Amino acid sequence: MPDNDAKARVNALVHQADACRIQGRYEQAERLYGRALAVAEQMLDPDDLTMATILNNFGVLYKYMGSFAEAGGFYRRALRITKKVFGSEHPEVATIYHNLGGLEHARGRHARGEPFARRSVCIREKALGVDHPDVAADVAALAAILDGQGKHDQAEPLYRRALAVFERVYGPEHYEIAINLNNLAALHQAKGESAEAERLYRRALAIKQKILGAQHPDVAMTLNNLAVLCKSQGRLEEAAVLYQQAISIFQNAVGPAHPSLATCVKNYASLVRKMNRVQNP
Repeated sequence: MPDNDAKARVNALVHQADACRIQGRYEQAERLYGRALAVAEQMLDPDDLTMATILNNFGVLYKYMGSFAEAGGFYRRALRITKKVFGSEHPEVATIYHNLGGLEHARGRHARGEPFARRSVCIREKALGVDHPDVAADVAALAAILDGQGKHDQAEPLYRRALAVFERVYGPEHYEIAINLNNLAALHQAKGESAEAERLYRRALAIKQKILGAQHPDVAMTLNNLAVLCKSQGRLEEAAVLYQQAISIFQNAVGPAHPSLATCVKNYASLVRKMNRVQNP
């Protein structure tokens, strides 16, 4: 098969896999990425950028699936190829640093993710300017990592800087806005500002449900976060409903081994114990 034909086939498979990943159909996405990678490894140069795209997108999928070690391996392979082709200061390189930082954030290793996040911001600001939405996405990712380390005073202005860019460029309803609102809500929750946290969580939830659909695992993440907030305010019945919704979505979308499902089930179990103590003092 000539290279052009191989690339066309690979790109078609990646496009299908990307669509499945965005829709939360992770098992189907995994199969399609696997087929794309098999064709690419057989037919293309190992340093072809098409290979880097597959590896990076596969890494994104595995992060969402909770397969963090596998995701890291794919990201590092993609980074090597991308740096070889473009050099170290290209926006495509920044994308993979952004993803490596996001992976460490997902693993709860926030300090380890900070250098990756700062590197992505530095590269992309130089290449695109401070007001570009891709830079804003990097800034928001850095904010989340700082937030995870308890550096709320550093994180909040970065969240708000990113949010201003997203709203100007994308309007009031966009996935990047929903992510940023969810993270900003968690920051306000950590600071004890429950009313503002709830307002932001509910806005994030409405955007995610509209864009992704009610059964997407990313919706379940915000449902879980909102349930945690309700529990902290003593709104136990409301929290229980939210946890049940989140658990159902996770079970259908990501399977029993996913860490987000485990966290949500643990949170729900803690709530049930508290409700039993309240009802049976």
